[in-house]
Amino acid sequence: MSRRLEGKIAIVTGGARGIGEGIVDLFVSEGAKVVVGDISEDGAALEHRYGAEHVAFKRADVTREDDIESLVAFCAARFGRLDVMVNNAGALGDQTALLELDAEGFNKTVTLLLRSAALGHKYAGRQMIAQGQGGSIVTVSSIAGIQAGWSAASYDAAKAGLVQLARSATYELAPNGIRSNVVAPGLILTPIIATVCKIRPDQYDEFIESLEQPYGSVTPLRRAGHPRDIAEAVLYFASDYARHVTGQTLAVDGGLTSVTGIDIAGVVNRALEAFNQRTGRDEASEVGWLPTRHN
Repeated sequence: MSRRLEGKIAIVTGGARGIGEGIVDLFVSEGAKVVVGDISEDGAALEHRYGAEHVAFKRADVTREDDIESLVAFCAARFGRLDVMVNNAGALGDQTALLELDAEGFNKTVTLLLRSAALGHKYAGRQMIAQGQGGSIVTVSSIAGIQAGWSAASYDAAKAGLVQLARSATYELAPNGIRSNVVAPGLILTPIIATVCKIRPDQYDEFIESLEQPYGSVTPLRRAGHPRDIAEAVLYFASDYARHVTGQTLAVDGGLTSVTGIDIAGVVNRALEAFNQRTGRDEASEVGWLPTRHN
């Protein structure tokens, strides 16, 4: 390892499992000391794994402003400062269709996904300004915040808001040397999908493994994403390698948002074949200049 975060202090919300746990693992291996904020007591296992001198767990519910403020204060008291804030905590939230939208469910989703990140910026930004040496804020969004069709309207809207939040934060915080960037995961093998599918916790690993092939089959790079893939992108934004990068969103999705989900060649060629048969037209039934999508 190149120890890209040597000497840095970080907070990772939602760090007890999934993408968050992957970020914590990589950050520690790269030299950082990390405060894990999570509602799950599983975060204590990370403190035990790495030792209290490297990882500290504090229970934090990011839907509560006081918990976010306390988390930042805890980090500064425990390790002396805050250099990197990772707003990662989240869930799929309200999955009702737009025409059936529940106002309370929408509010809860936005509070968990968007407001929490805004408050993460607020309190981390204040701490970083007080230190006077800048810092990095990295927020985990989703390809659902870039392209519709991956989730429900509440989730999509909240995740899209994170992209604009980073731009607004750049406008306000960049003069203080504080950078704000976004990582947008694609189809990643984490427990979050298992919870939505109501899989028993003791079957999480088996279920997640079963998604490896289906996820890979629809991804241009032909592999499912893993927490480490997201962690590497977060690490880049957190490190000094990205010292001149702010206000940006990086999709880590194996190419999903770079291509259309429609096999346009198949659509056109099937329509052309049907037209030729109907009209008796003796011409080629395939358009060669359109690439065929092979799933």
